[in-house]
Amino acid sequence: MVNLLLSQRNVGFFHLLFIHIFLKGQDLDGVLPPSLAKLPYLKTIDLTRNYLTGTIPPEWASTRLKFLSITVNKLSGPIPSYLGNITTLVYMSIENNLFSGIVPPELGSLVNLENLILGANNLTGELPKSLTNLTKLMELRISSNNFTGRIPDFFQSWKQLQKLEIQASGLEGPIPSSISVLSSLTELRISDLLGEGSEFPSLSNMTGMKRLMLRSCNLSGPIPAFISEMTQLQILDLSFNRLEGKVPDFEGLAYLQNMFLTSNLLTGPIPDWIKSRDSSYQIDLSYSNFSESSAPPTCRETLNLFDSFSGQDNLTLGGECLRTYPCSKDRYSLHINCGGSATTIGNIEYEGDQNQAGPAKFVPNTASWGFSSSGNFWDVNSNSDQYIANNVSILRMNNSELFTSARLSPLSLTYYAQCLANGNYTVKLYFAEIVFRDNKSFYSLGRRMFDVYIQEKLELKDFDIENAAQGVDKAVVREFKAIVSNKVLQIRFHWAGKGTTAAPERGTYGPLISAISVESDFSPPNDDKKIFIIVGAVVSAILVIFMILGFLMWKIYIGGRISREKELRGLDLQTGFFTYRQIKAATDNFDAANKIGEGGFGSVYKGILLDGTIIAVKKLSSKSNQGNREFVNEIGMISALQHPNLVRLYGCCVEGNQLFLVYEYMENNSLARALFGPDEYRLELDWATRQKICIGIARGLAFLHEESTLRIVHRDIKTTSVLLDTDLNPKISDFGLAKLDEEENTHISTRVAGTIGYMAPEYALWGYLTYKADVYSFGVVALEIVVGKNNMKYRPNENYVCLLDSAFVLNQKGNLMELVDSKLGSKFNEEAVRMIKVALLCANSSPALRPTMSAVVNMLEGRTVVHELITDPSIYGEELRFKALTHPFDMVNEADSLIQSLDST
Repeated sequence: MVNLLLSQRNVGFFHLLFIHIFLKGQDLDGVLPPSLAKLPYLKTIDLTRNYLTGTIPPEWASTRLKFLSITVNKLSGPIPSYLGNITTLVYMSIENNLFSGIVPPELGSLVNLENLILGANNLTGELPKSLTNLTKLMELRISSNNFTGRIPDFFQSWKQLQKLEIQASGLEGPIPSSISVLSSLTELRISDLLGEGSEFPSLSNMTGMKRLMLRSCNLSGPIPAFISEMTQLQILDLSFNRLEGKVPDFEGLAYLQNMFLTSNLLTGPIPDWIKSRDSSYQIDLSYSNFSESSAPPTCRETLNLFDSFSGQDNLTLGGECLRTYPCSKDRYSLHINCGGSATTIGNIEYEGDQNQAGPAKFVPNTASWGFSSSGNFWDVNSNSDQYIANNVSILRMNNSELFTSARLSPLSLTYYAQCLANGNYTVKLYFAEIVFRDNKSFYSLGRRMFDVYIQEKLELKDFDIENAAQGVDKAVVREFKAIVSNKVLQIRFHWAGKGTTAAPERGTYGPLISAISVESDFSPPNDDKKIFIIVGAVVSAILVIFMILGFLMWKIYIGGRISREKELRGLDLQTGFFTYRQIKAATDNFDAANKIGEGGFGSVYKGILLDGTIIAVKKLSSKSNQGNREFVNEIGMISALQHPNLVRLYGCCVEGNQLFLVYEYMENNSLARALFGPDEYRLELDWATRQKICIGIARGLAFLHEESTLRIVHRDIKTTSVLLDTDLNPKISDFGLAKLDEEENTHISTRVAGTIGYMAPEYALWGYLTYKADVYSFGVVALEIVVGKNNMKYRPNENYVCLLDSAFVLNQKGNLMELVDSKLGSKFNEEAVRMIKVALLCANSSPALRPTMSAVVNMLEGRTVVHELITDPSIYGEELRFKALTHPFDMVNEADSLIQSLDST
C-alpha cells in the first residue's frame, strides 16, 4: 500500500479506480495517511485491527466515503468534528480506540448514516441532541464509555433502529418510556445503568426481538408476560436486577436457547417447562428464592440452580440439586489452580480445576468446593473452550504453573468453599494477563476490567490485571481478609460491561483468575496426644542439634568477628562504628513501623540512638569477606565527603553477613514524595522552595563532580535519591553506592545502574558513563520540579512518550509556559522558563552538548545567560531511519509533503 501511494504520479490515472481499501488485521502502525483523500472514487476504508495512532486526517473530510471502520486501533484525541462533512457516510465504526472528549454535534450532519459504533473509548459528556437528525440510523453502539446524564430521549427520531447497545456507558437510568416506539428492534442490550431504577420498560411492540439484554438496570416488579410474544427470541438476559414474582411461561419460545435470570428476587416454583427442556438449552436461575419442593429430581449441566432456593442454611451443592454434603470435619484452608491441573508449590498442594464450564453451569468440584459459571460470550459462537484461557508465550514469573491457564467468565463466576471453620481468613487471588500481548500489534489493544466480591463485599472495582501487574504475562497477587460465619466462603468475579470486547478478537473480555488461596488466621485445634508427643520429641531433637551446631559456629564466628572489628577500628574512620546490637535496638529490631523507604540498594529504617539522635539505617546486601573489606574502605572515603547538599554519613556496621550504613535522618523524606506522593504526604512547594531545591541539587552534584577530593559519578540521580530536611533543603543520598554495588573486578562502564526515565541515552544503550550522565538525570529532575509531574507518568496524549518529550516539542513551538505547574501562578514565569531551558540543555541527547554542573549552577542563579538548545543531528538521523523502518504511514505522510513541495517549485 505504501509503495502504491507513493507512486501514484507515475501510474497515470490508475489510482482513480480505487473504490475499496481493505487492510484488516495487518498490524499496520504509524498514522492514517492524508494521501487517501486523493482517491476521488474511494468508497470504503476498512482498517480494522491494526496498530494505528494519531487521529483521522482532516483531509479525509473531503472524501465521499460510504464505509469507514478503524475498529481496534490506537487512535486518540477527540473525535474530529470535520467527520460531519463526510455526509455520504452510511457506516462508521471507531470502536476500541482511545478517543476522548464529547461526541461532536457535527456528527448530526451525517444524515445518511445507518450504523454508528462508538463503543470502548473514553468519551464523556452528554450525547448531543443533533444526533436526532440521524433518522436512518439502524444500529447504535455506545458501550464502555464515560458519558454523563440520563439515557437521552431520542428514540422518537430513531424509529428504524434495529440494534441498540448501551452497556456500561456511564449513562443513568431509568430507561425512557419512549423506547417503546422502536418496533423494529431485533437486538437490545442495556446494562450497568447508574442512578434510578424503574419497572420493566414496555417492549410489547418489539415482536421481532431476537436478543434481549436488560442486565443490572435496577429493574423491579415482575417479568412481563409480553416477552412470550417475542417468538424469534434467542437470548434473554435479565440478570442482576430486583425482579420478583414467578417466572412466566415461555414454553412457546421455540428459539430461546439462552436464558439468564441470575441474582433476582424470583419466588414460587421452578416452572415445569424449564425442568423439561433438554441440555441444548442454557438456563441460569442461580441466586434466587424458589421453593425447594419444585427442585428437579436430577440435575442437568445446563441448568444452574446454585443457591436458588429459599430457606437454605447452606448452599445447594449436590448432584440432585438439593442434596448437601455433610461436613464431616472443619477445614482451614483451600488452594485452587483455576482452569489448570493439580500442582504443588512449595509445600502447598493446589487442587486442579479443569472443568470446561459453560453459560449456565454449577460444578460441585469436590465435597468442599466448586464454582458457578453464568453468562455467554456475545457476538461469537459459544463453545466450552472459551471458559478456560491458556497462555500463548513462555512465562518467566515464579510459580508459573499457577499462571499457564486461567478460568474465564463472560459475566459472573463464583467460587465457593464449604465446611470451613468459622473465623477470620486470608484470601489471596492470583492474576496474570495471558491473553493480551505487549507488542506493537492489535493483540495488545484489549482492556480487561472486572469487579471482585468476597462474601458479597466489593473488594476490587474495575480491576485491570495488566495495569496492576504493569504488563502482560506478569503475576500480581491481591490479598484480602474475610470472615466465615456459616462455614461458607464465596468469591465472585463479575464483568460489569467495561473495557473492550473486540480485541484481539470478538468475545475477549470478562474476569480472568489464575489461582485462589484461602488460609485461616488461626491455628486448627489438635486433640491428638500422640501427635503432640511426636512433635515434642522432634522439636527437642532439633534443639539439641542446633545447640551443638551453634556452639561450633560460635567459636568460628566470634574469632572472625573480633578480628574484623579490630580491622574496622584500625581504619580510623571519620565516622563512627556501630554494632549490630546498636542497630537493632535503634530500629526496634527493624520494626515494619520504622521502615521509611525501599531503594535500589536496600531497605531504609528510622532509628533513635541512646543519646536521642535520630538516624536513617540503610540495610545492604551481604558480600564476601573481600567485599566487606572493600566496603569498609570505600565507606571511609565516602564519609569524608561533606557538603550542605549531601546527606551526611554517620557510620557503618559490618558484622557477619550484616551490612548497614547509618545516615542523618531527613524529616521530609524524598523529593519524589513531596512532589508526586499520596495527598497526605505531598507538600505545597512554592516557587522559592522549588528554586532552592533545584539549585541545591546542582550544587551537590557540582561538588561531587568537580570539587571533592574523591570525584564521584552518582549514576542514579532521581527525585527519590534527593531527600529534604526540616527546612526543605535538598540533600543527595546514595552517592558512591553504585560503585559499591558492582560485582568484583567489574569495570565502571560495564554495568548499568540507573532508573528508566532518568538514565542518559549513552549510558542506557551503550554503558558509556561519564559525569555527563548525572547532568542528564539532573535535567529530568529539574524539569519535574518546575512542572510538578513525574517524567514517566506524564503523557498528555498518545503523541508523547514522557514529560521530557513534551518539553522538547513545546520548546520548539515556543510554548514552554504550558509546562509550568499551575499551582505556582504567573508571578515567576521568567525564572520558571529559565529553569526549564536549563533542564533541556542538561537533557540533550548528546553528552558533549550538555553543560557542566558548575555552569548549571551559574545559569540557575542568573549569573550567566542560558545557552540556546542545540540538538545532535546524528542522533536524530538514527531516529528518522528507525521511523522509516517501523512507521510506514508516517513516511507516506512525509513523502506526500515532499511531493507537494516539489510540485510547488
